[in-house]
Amino acid sequence: MEAPQYVAARVQGALAEDERTNELGIRVDVRGEQLFLRGQVSCEERRELIADVASEAAPGLVVRNELTVVDVRTPEEEEKL
Repeated sequence: MEAPQYVAARVQGALAEDERTNELGIRVDVRGEQLFLRGQVSCEERRELIADVASEAAPGLVVRNELTVVDVRTPEEEEKL
């Protein structure tokens, strides 16, 4: 069985390199037979894509998608400093 930190590193590499995600800001933790994804993403579709790529990179582990979707909007007016 592969060490958890190696599995987590493999998944993080896949998230960074896969053209569907190109994601660097996701925390990946492996605990037993479970893989946890934590962090923030901009939309539900991205959240699901990241889980798909993680599942492909770590077959056999149960993916626990704990990513949160944040509302990213452009400012309505210029910020005064």
